[in-house]
Amino acid sequence: MTRFALEANFDGLVGPTHNYAGLSFGNVASANNANRVSNPRAAALQGLAKMKALADMGYAQGVLPPQERPSVALLRTLGFSGDDGAVIRAAARSAPGLLGAACSAASMWTANAATVSPSADTSDGRVHFTAANLCSKLHRAIEHDTTSRVLRAAFADESHFAHHDALPGWPSLGDEGAANHTRLCGAYGERGVEFFVYGRDDLATAAAPRRFPARQTLQASQAIARLHGLNEADVVFAQQHPEAIDAGVFHNDVIAVGNGNVLFCHAQAFLDQAAVLATLRERLAAQGTSLEVVEVSAADVSMEDTVGSYLFNSQLLARSRQAGGGMRLVVPQECRERPAVWRYLESLVASGGPIRELHVFDLRESMRNGGGPACLRLRVVLTDEQRQAVHAGLWIDDARYATLSDWVKRHYRDRLAVADLADPALLDECRTALDELTQLLGLGSLYPFQRVA
Repeated sequence: MTRFALEANFDGLVGPTHNYAGLSFGNVASANNANRVSNPRAAALQGLAKMKALADMGYAQGVLPPQERPSVALLRTLGFSGDDGAVIRAAARSAPGLLGAACSAASMWTANAATVSPSADTSDGRVHFTAANLCSKLHRAIEHDTTSRVLRAAFADESHFAHHDALPGWPSLGDEGAANHTRLCGAYGERGVEFFVYGRDDLATAAAPRRFPARQTLQASQAIARLHGLNEADVVFAQQHPEAIDAGVFHNDVIAVGNGNVLFCHAQAFLDQAAVLATLRERLAAQGTSLEVVEVSAADVSMEDTVGSYLFNSQLLARSRQAGGGMRLVVPQECRERPAVWRYLESLVASGGPIRELHVFDLRESMRNGGGPACLRLRVVLTDEQRQAVHAGLWIDDARYATLSDWVKRHYRDRLAVADLADPALLDECRTALDELTQLLGLGSLYPFQRVA
């Protein structure tokens, strides 16, 4: 029997150390903006504004806290010693690149936090979470322990939620989370098709990118499907197009986004794309659902404009029946600033297809580091009972938005250069802010520094 369910979005709150250290090879925006001065306060407020706007539209919108940074634990593991200030100063002198990794605020992109399968798809009828190991990048590979603690605190009821540890951090099991996973379905509470996109098959010789690394492996995607108890007939694996990766499409969500029975993608998103789309149509048809594909040609939007605008790193959100149904697309301001992209979007909405409405957000601080609207959120399909079981302090409403905005304004710097990461005071500022945040959200002692006797 189908149960009513909705799709909730949980956005990552940008952390106090948001900076442009240029850590992500293969991410064009990250590389192009390396060593610029960032504005952590503006970044966090931009993200909160998007959360509040979607909550005001009637969507279930939650927030997830940032991680403790700088990660003194990482630096100690790498041989730096002394008190925390001495560790940071020593790393700044002899290994500034490692200090940059230890200060990364990239956990704000919660599309990489985990892969999530709703209860309608899983063998035990629970929502399953697998934290991503993110082992392709040092600054992200250190996230999954805290990510697991956050997810377990947010979704704690074991009768509704199942949590899996991150896969071993071996290259053959590189996992980048929901940024390479899309669920397609007729209704959220019905069984759906889970679409896993990988960059490479680590146990076979196949087409591969030549310029930038492929981060997600087929083996990782297959392991997650098994851990979540998914039916093989309801799972599709597809390879990301190597030429797209080489153009800067480091995750599938930079070139494709799906929701419900709609898939919005570039014509060069997947290897052997016609066969991939045919398989998706066949699997959904077996469930009584017709797939609607909005495929964008290179003639309409070039690969350069795709990467530069983050057109597909948008949120595709179902509109209510009262609003006329169909989908609304949440895009970054950069889409409006690229003439070819904006012309295409205007014609798309006017065409009468499934995407009927546009919303534009200024997420400049996130975009300069290589993350748009879709990067900032983790989607979780929930029944009414499951929604009630989510930690209540994480839902965005007027009061929560006001409290968090005030918290950001009191604790965040409005200017942060890469050289400022050497300031030990930044660690104290971060810990003070996070200690207060866990109290505001009612999460208890979430971070290691809070659990020291």
